[in-house]
Amino acid sequence: MSRPQQITVLGATGSIGLSTLDVIARHPERYQAFALSGYSRLDELLALCVKHRPQVAVVPHEQAASQLQAGLRAAGLNTEVLVGEEGLCQIASAPEVDAVMAAIVGAAGLRPTLAAVNAGKKILLANKEALVMTGDLFMQAVRRSGSVLLPIDSEHNAIFQCLPQDFARGLGNVGVRRILLTASGGPFRETPLAELEHVTPDQACAHPNWSMGRKISVDSASMMNKGLELIEACWLFDARPDQVEVVIHPQSVIHSLVDYVDGSVLAQLGNPDMRTPIANALAWPERIDSGVAPLDLFAVARLDFQRPDEQRFPCLRLAREAAMAGNSAPAMLNAANEVAVAAFLDGRIRYPQIARIIEDVLNSEPVVAVDELDAVFAADSKARMLAEQWLSRNG
Repeated sequence: MSRPQQITVLGATGSIGLSTLDVIARHPERYQAFALSGYSRLDELLALCVKHRPQVAVVPHEQAASQLQAGLRAAGLNTEVLVGEEGLCQIASAPEVDAVMAAIVGAAGLRPTLAAVNAGKKILLANKEALVMTGDLFMQAVRRSGSVLLPIDSEHNAIFQCLPQDFARGLGNVGVRRILLTASGGPFRETPLAELEHVTPDQACAHPNWSMGRKISVDSASMMNKGLELIEACWLFDARPDQVEVVIHPQSVIHSLVDYVDGSVLAQLGNPDMRTPIANALAWPERIDSGVAPLDLFAVARLDFQRPDEQRFPCLRLAREAAMAGNSAPAMLNAANEVAVAAFLDGRIRYPQIARIIEDVLNSEPVVAVDELDAVFAADSKARMLAEQWLSRNG
């Protein structure tokens, strides 16, 4: 290899970004951080810049840029600082960049991820919302640009590893009967339903197996995260919603499975550590050390499975319905969920009201075609407005 691959990390201060930088640092001969972005944790972004010495850093606004630049100068670094969505798109599509870790949470990651796709980059996709919102438009852009799209979610990466290399010919043509998408069930898997009215944001964010940001932790508790992953799986693997089955697996050791027509079921197992799928995607089709300890099956001792209860997890039902409806429905689902989760984390609503807001928003508007990006953003904006109106009426 003549030079280390140049990696842009969108969302460097989040859990996925930090895990990515950990893997990169283990292989300095192979990878180098070209650009990092952060949003609110500027001190952490500065520390990452000092450690990894990227050429570019991106922050949300000019005030943050001034603060970061002062810290960089004090550290003797000449890292260039860019601002806002335009800056994110620049570091995602820069000619020097070989691969982009798309790990900005929520709809905010859509435009920079698409900029990377349109520039033909290798995309390590951790921002599921980008694909959930744009679906066919996103996949068309991938095919048009020749970009390589590799999933980072542990479940989708597991499916990718268990599918044959020619799965793009269609699941039926390669002998796949169904995809089994595993879920931990989160912290409320066995909580009495009546008690869900009183759970706190801290309880919702206390995931039993994974260390994640607060928004995605709430999504995991409600299983909206799994619903978004179901939609994403349909696009990544050209599957119908009825070909993707969600299975609760509390140990989070089997990350997903693929069921073949001959009766074979292939599973990918590993410790619950995001460095495994990150290393797999970074080095694909090779394998590199991720820093993750080997799986000790004797310590695990048992593997349990159960069907998800849609009364307990109504968000999973809503996501499946949105997947079946297609068009604008997934974008509206995602937007309403972002508003509802933010309101829950701010203490404005109770936990069960997250699903109620989403369902009311989806029932308020007919599903419309989204054949261009502006239509996606229009659906997103409409859903956010309706969700905020719900909060105003019921707050």
